Amino acid sequence: MNAIDFAKGAMGTSKNVVMALIMDMKDAPLTQPTPKGGNHPLWVLGHLVYSEANIVNDIMLGETNPLVKWKDIFGGGSEPVADLSKYPPFDELVAKFEEVRERTMTLLNGFTEADFDKPSKNCPEDRDDFFGTVGKCFTVLALHPAMHFGQVSDARRAAGRSPLFG
Repeated sequence: MNAIDFAKGAMGTSKNVVMALIMDMKDAPLTQPTPKGGNHPLWVLGHLVYSEANIVNDIMLGETNPLVKWKDIFGGGSEPVADLSKYPPFDELVAKFEEVRERTMTLLNGFTEADFDKPSKNCPEDRDDFFGTVGKCFTVLALHPAMHFGQVSDARRAAGRSPLFG
């Protein structure tokens, strides 16, 4: 297996498992994973959409993130709130995630393995270990949904639901 196929598989798996949990929480999207709060499923969904668009457009390609308007509610350092009116609608976020992911996969399909070693155009200072090359950006894109999987899983348990996996 080459690096491109590995990235495709890892990105598909991490997206599919976290989205299965998120979609199951459509009727309770603001359920927080702990009694002390935490990242609820709606915030996780928006954060994944915003972050992928930011990693691909801003960091990797050096272009403007088309979702920059969502930075304050979904960007790194933002805090989830339990007020549905503060967020775009759930279905809009799901559709936007599909749109962003489709663009990411189209971009990935145009790369060669040698492209994975090319430097990112706009790597944040002191973040070279995560975003310094195209390949490192795709590694984060594959791992990021899996990082938030546990938060959504815990939110589901807080909502009284049984595990979907395992």
